[in-house]
Amino acid sequence: MTLNERLVACGFLDGWDDAARDRNREQMIALLIEAAIPREQAERTTDAVLKNPGMYGI
Repeated sequence: MTLNERLVACGFLDGWDDAARDRNREQMIALLIEAAIPREQAERTTDAVLKNPGMYGI
């Protein structure tokens, strides 16, 4: 399952998108952890999105 699929399945995609647009790193990480992504991976993923938001459609 991809990260986006997991966010959709958990009902977190809109919250993730809002947090990403707001550049709210802590909220992004919290949503990923709640979607059963390990903290280290959640932090790496969030940092990648925040570093290059255009690449991720944000």
